[in-house]
Amino acid sequence: MAGAAATYEGILRDLRKKQYYPIYYLMGEEDFFIDKISNYIIENVLSETEKDFNLTVMYGSDVEDVAAIVNMAKRYPMMAEHQVVVVKEAQNIKNIEGLEPYLERPQMSTLLVICHKHGVLDKRKKLASVIEKKGVLFESKRFRDNQLPDFISSYLSDKGVKIESNALEMLSDHVGADLSRMSSELDKLAITLEGGRKTIMPDDIEKNIGISKDYNNFELLNAIQTKDVLKANTIIQYFAENPKSNPIQVTIATLFNFFSNLMLAYYSPDKSEQGLAGFMGLRNAWQARTYSMAMRQYNGWKAMSIISDIRRADAMSKGVENVSVTDADILNELVFKILH
Repeated sequence: MAGAAATYEGILRDLRKKQYYPIYYLMGEEDFFIDKISNYIIENVLSETEKDFNLTVMYGSDVEDVAAIVNMAKRYPMMAEHQVVVVKEAQNIKNIEGLEPYLERPQMSTLLVICHKHGVLDKRKKLASVIEKKGVLFESKRFRDNQLPDFISSYLSDKGVKIESNALEMLSDHVGADLSRMSSELDKLAITLEGGRKTIMPDDIEKNIGISKDYNNFELLNAIQTKDVLKANTIIQYFAENPKSNPIQVTIATLFNFFSNLMLAYYSPDKSEQGLAGFMGLRNAWQARTYSMAMRQYNGWKAMSIISDIRRADAMSKGVENVSVTDADILNELVFKILH
């Protein structure tokens, strides 16, 4: 791990094997993975009795000088093999480079965990290279929507649970790339499975998350892909009657992502499902099937026009050049323009 590119899975794998490093510098835009790693260290490296004397949690806003961290890290553990020093909100520490002399010769019985959120170290500076040489430098990058299916499947797999493809799409669309909320919803779904079932179905999503299995953005996309006017209008009418469960901004974002990807599909040299999947970086060929179907319904010029219509609807939903048109009317007009 030290001296190599650290991954979330790799870090946890080493921690479970009790292969520890004297420094864990956790940084980046995605809080979820930073919190998961630091919490795992806090909860598992020390026993409950060892934590009384060997676990220290500090906050960057309270640290006036990095010397306070160094002094704590240099201590020897009491009646334990290790001590753990966790510094949260380290982005608030102004002289973080002051850690460099300590990290050149760290206390090997200490696990110093630095949580630097909403930013990263300048990797051109010596501190970053010292951390990579002596310990773990991990960047938690902002999560993208197209990474959600793999995250959901992997998260549930650790619990011995699977999820049906339509249920996965519903959940991805409804929750989005808020991993903390997503993990909470997945925990709830896994617990509520009954009768020994190990697969989450659309009915489970509807019952426990509050998303209709028949009236949701995933089904709206299906209707638009096949130009099923009746189904599309029925769904947006349901959205109009249940606006809190179906905010227009989420629907607009879903439509924009789809038609943006559809534009990308036109540039694929191989228009087969396998070719589209490889060109667009999709998980498998069946995901490409939806774009293959949509290309038979919408040509490139129409897709470009639709993206323009979506941008206008997005602006109107946020009040731009709009003082009286409701969200329901904006969506009705947008879907009409898409389908005709």
